[in-house]
Amino acid sequence: MSSNQTSLNDAKFTIPSTDLEQQSALELETKEFDYSKRSQWLRAAVLGANDGLVSTASLMMGVGAVKQDVKAMILTGFAGLVAGACSMAIGEFVSVYSQLDIELAQLKRDNERGNGEDRSEDEEKESLPNPMQAAAASALAFSVGALVPLLAASFIEEYKVRVGLIVGTVSLALVVFGWLGALLGKAPVFRSVVRVLLGGLIAMAITFGLTKLIGSSGL
Repeated sequence: MSSNQTSLNDAKFTIPSTDLEQQSALELETKEFDYSKRSQWLRAAVLGANDGLVSTASLMMGVGAVKQDVKAMILTGFAGLVAGACSMAIGEFVSVYSQLDIELAQLKRDNERGNGEDRSEDEEKESLPNPMQAAAASALAFSVGALVPLLAASFIEEYKVRVGLIVGTVSLALVVFGWLGALLGKAPVFRSVVRVLLGGLIAMAITFGLTKLIGSSGL
């Protein structure tokens, strides 16, 4: 085989390095986009669970400041779980439904003007936000967080032990949520954990203190 033929074969089967680099960059961008889209849902779930944890624990601590029996605290925690989950679901449903109306209106305008993307009907439906899915996810995340203090207080008759167990369990859960939020948001872990932990403890302390103050004043 002549040298000219060898050079021709090498040129035929050799892929330029620039093409490989562009292909690798495109794959990397696709992976990062998928991760970013997935992490948004995960962060929303973590924030919803953190909200359920702090608000329910604060309610239970507030009621426990003036009424120390276990039944009152459990009923308060259960009411907080149900009310909070319903509130989160309704709020998320209304918000996402408003976003869906806006995107449908924009999609209709684009199709009328001929500016719409060349996508099938199924692809267009998949790209639109789902209000029911968002509402269910928010309610579930809130309920998971609210269950932590509720289960911690169950069947503990001694008041001081019950309160200490709630504070300890909630603190541990706050550390976990802070770590998850930092991991998903690619933020500094220590600062995120401290911020979430202090925020939750301050919320419980304020609720406990103000309720104790009002209860002791005889109102």
